[in-house]
Amino acid sequence: MNECPKCGYLRTAKDAPIHRDICPGCGIAINKWLARADSAAADTSALSIGEPQRMGAREHFMQLPGRVDTASLYGRGLLSVALSLWALWFMAHGIDWAIIGGSFMHNINLPFHEFGHVLFSPLGRFMAILGGSLFQVLLPLILLVAFSFFHQDNYAASVTLWWCGQSLVDLAPYIADAPYRAMPLVGGGGKESHDWGNLLSMTGTLDCAQTFARISFVLGIGIMFAALVWGARLLLKQRRQLSA
Repeated sequence: MNECPKCGYLRTAKDAPIHRDICPGCGIAINKWLARADSAAADTSALSIGEPQRMGAREHFMQLPGRVDTASLYGRGLLSVALSLWALWFMAHGIDWAIIGGSFMHNINLPFHEFGHVLFSPLGRFMAILGGSLFQVLLPLILLVAFSFFHQDNYAASVTLWWCGQSLVDLAPYIADAPYRAMPLVGGGGKESHDWGNLLSMTGTLDCAQTFARISFVLGIGIMFAALVWGARLLLKQRRQLSA
């Protein structure tokens, strides 16, 4: 071999006294160096075959389930349309307790809200009060992780993200009512049982109730539509896969 595989040195006539296996430029034993390089390449190849490639967050959340069929595509498409119209309904009416509190989703959120009080009660009075609203928002995110990472169903995960946004919308009238404590409470509790009235009084931010309510509502609407866009992109990808 006239050229060193490591440093690229080209042998000349003056290098004739030096053994052919020794590079005059860098001094390596060429055959040994090549053997080590081949061994390292083989180890790298084995690792790449034996271990799955890590995918980025975008690739993970845009994965489709192993089985894609026409029935699920159109069924999920109809669900996305329904959720879109429902999100527009909430957005159009703003922070209206009659609309939000009278919705089907409020009846879904309410049991989890009450359970949250019990779940967080060991952490003290403040967390016991906050726990209802906190768990109401966290539960859909827990389900999102379960659907996406354990069941490989990102469309179902997008629906739970929509639910998370709706839970924030659901809280907005409750927060806005904190200074007045006029909303009817579960079990007929009095003013002293008003979660957000107590929380904002304890933190000295009762005057900010309307601002916090608007933040909860706007953030919730934003999350709902982000979830709808995510779901729509998954359905478009699923349609292209079926058409291929």
